[in-house]
Amino acid sequence: MHYTSKLTYLEQAQQAAGYIQSVTKGEADVLVILGSGLGGFVNELEEAQVISYQSIPFFPISTVEGHSGQLMLGKIKGKFVWVMSGRFHYYEGYELEETVFPLRVLSLLGLKGLIVSNAAGGLNPDFSVGDLMLITDHIDKFPSNALRGKDAMDFGIRFPDMSEPYSQAWIAQAKSEALGLGISLREGTYVGVTGPSLETKAEINYYRTLGGDAVGMSTVPEVIAAQQMGMKVLGFSVITNECIPKNNQSFSHDSVVEVAQQAGRKLQKLIACLV
Repeated sequence: MHYTSKLTYLEQAQQAAGYIQSVTKGEADVLVILGSGLGGFVNELEEAQVISYQSIPFFPISTVEGHSGQLMLGKIKGKFVWVMSGRFHYYEGYELEETVFPLRVLSLLGLKGLIVSNAAGGLNPDFSVGDLMLITDHIDKFPSNALRGKDAMDFGIRFPDMSEPYSQAWIAQAKSEALGLGISLREGTYVGVTGPSLETKAEINYYRTLGGDAVGMSTVPEVIAAQQMGMKVLGFSVITNECIPKNNQSFSHDSVVEVAQQAGRKLQKLIACLV
């Protein structure tokens, strides 16, 4: 990590946690990370306490359109939950240990569960734009690992088991809740890549051959860090574009945000039931 002081990674996390604790009231053991265009979930929160990332010591700053850059603590159906509106990406120039720094900080405040969402390109030809995909597994194509180096060992074991990174119990509950809400859920494997350039046709075929159903530029480092710290994890992708379009439509980040906002309304209802 590129330290901005002589403090260790753990000491920086402790200082950030201390600040957050000093400006919030209430405790939560679940964090929801909102991907591009999914910020509407914050409207589900009651008694929301909002902290700008800029005010938290050593926190990175989100630079991506569709990510507001706020940590929130609020209630859903009477239960406190943490919400990150805006995340940090490798392609922004952050090291992977920096992208998972908020998880490290909140773990010191009792975090036990992570629900992560993202906007992703569809690799599976059966998927359509606007589909919701329940992530059942992932493929890590990042050039490094958020657990690399000795700093990560302050938060958990060196070699965490990744054979089941997403909670089977939570997956079953999500499918049951979605059925009750009349929400259609796809299921599949998420491929995490660095970005920010999009995939070539050869790369798309490669990821599909590997078994990928959707591809995106986040999530995997966060899930790895959460697993190391013994958290239960659930993940969702909003399929915002087809990697190989069936027509001549062009891709833009604005269109990704627009689709995510529309599909995100369904995801908001589902997550509200799960937390």
